[in-house]
Amino acid sequence: MPRLEAGKVSAVFFDVDFTLIYPGPMFQGEGYHAFCARYGIEVDPAKFQVAVAGAAPLLDDVADAAYNAALFIAYTRRIIEQMGGCGPRLDSCAREIYDEWAFCHHFELYDDVSFALRTLAGAGLRLGLISNTNRCLTSFQSHFELQGLIAATVSSFEHGYLKPHPSIFSTALSRIGARPGEAVMVGDSVRQDIEGALAAGMRAILLHRGDTPHARQPELAARGVAVISSLRELPDLLNLVIG
Repeated sequence: MPRLEAGKVSAVFFDVDFTLIYPGPMFQGEGYHAFCARYGIEVDPAKFQVAVAGAAPLLDDVADAAYNAALFIAYTRRIIEQMGGCGPRLDSCAREIYDEWAFCHHFELYDDVSFALRTLAGAGLRLGLISNTNRCLTSFQSHFELQGLIAATVSSFEHGYLKPHPSIFSTALSRIGARPGEAVMVGDSVRQDIEGALAAGMRAILLHRGDTPHARQPELAARGVAVISSLRELPDLLNLVIG
């Protein structure tokens, strides 16, 4: 098991979506089909995964990093279009899906999250959340029974800027009371979580839950970024002793 390079870690920040939680059926192909049917829009659920991949550049190529609901609505509309949807009610349907994304009951907690957060908090580390979301992160903690584990949160909806903008990381560091060099960011996105954290002077760990090695793993290793497949690897990676 690799270890994080030398230097005391006092704070660990986590991305939320696809790092701590994953969407349930409502945000899969059949769920989109049901949303669209209410608006008289025909889509093919089998095209959902390809449609998501095709829409991803809309979020990855953001120029100014300012939070804008219209960006996420356009992303959702693109998914619907690539599933075959069309018609005058596309924007209304996409807006409803965007609004529903904020509700925690549509999501599930990954089975390694509770162990990781409780182990890290029990070892005295301060834990935080930095998320490009319109979701209330206080409600997130209560819904998933994580109260008392999270010391600070910043959402892009509240803050005004998306990761990887440096101000969202500096705000999180200020709220948790940590210097950049003693903080680690854990997330599933190289651009948003890893690049953003490194640019802010933090360390970073990429969570890649896939069965095959991440395509950029050698490059990331050369930059001191560890790649893990489960949050259960964090305590050892951070040199913590589990009693």
